[in-house]
Amino acid sequence: MSDPGEFVDAALQLEATWQRAIDEEARIGTDLQFYGASVGAVRGTIRDVAQRYPGLGHDEITALSSELWNPPVFERRLAAIVLLQTHVRLLDNSDLTRLEGFLRDARTPALADPLIREVISPLVEALDAAGRARANMALARWSTDSNPWLRHAALQVSQPE
Repeated sequence: MSDPGEFVDAALQLEATWQRAIDEEARIGTDLQFYGASVGAVRGTIRDVAQRYPGLGHDEITALSSELWNPPVFERRLAAIVLLQTHVRLLDNSDLTRLEGFLRDARTPALADPLIREVISPLVEALDAAGRARANMALARWSTDSNPWLRHAALQVSQPE
């Protein structure tokens, strides 16, 4: 695991409580694991990453997001979303492939919805005409996919509220 990945994981576990983990698992009802860290702790940890590891570029941010997403732990996945949201200006249409993988494995609206709303939608909206055309091809494919989170994303991004 990378230094930033280890930092995030350790910080989230330090901020966790077993009671919050039980409560969140009952509320969200998925097969993900839960550390029991609050949303505030997740956001604070990602702010700390920016201060502790300044100058992370596109490749480091996207690699760290994948590293955080990989184990099926809710708070780590939420941290990946917050990380990408914080650095959405660095992302481009080529990152939709990674985000598609995240959506396919989201397992809950508690992860899929913020990923769509706070990362994918702003990413697509910021693209230039050529990037948007390529993104639209991906969204068209998502709209007919068997995965419900991809279909939901295609609908939300294609027709923003």
